[in-house]
Amino acid sequence: MPGCAPRPKAKTFAAAQEDISKAHKFAVEVRGELLAVKDSLEAALAVPEQTVDSFKSGVELTLKQLVSAFEKNALVEVNPAGEKFDPHKHQAIGMVDSDQEANTVVTVLQRVT
Repeated sequence: MPGCAPRPKAKTFAAAQEDISKAHKFAVEVRGELLAVKDSLEAALAVPEQTVDSFKSGVELTLKQLVSAFEKNALVEVNPAGEKFDPHKHQAIGMVDSDQEANTVVTVLQRVT
């Protein structure tokens, strides 16, 4: 096309390599944080005798660890409760009677990021 200059291929390749490098670094960081959460869960299960309170306390601390990993890596939960059902974004397992408007998400079983 007249008047349009194509982007040099060397720059395109360099930009792609940089994107790959950043994605790899992000994956390594997230992997480390998730493995730490797994380690905490395994450590909790390895305790021979636990009270309900100590077990609950450990689960709460592990949840805080997981939430921190989410926040650090900009993973945001999407909770569509109360929103209009969108088959492109949501999966329904059934319909229930509700006081809410028809085709509204009433209960969420799994949130996504």
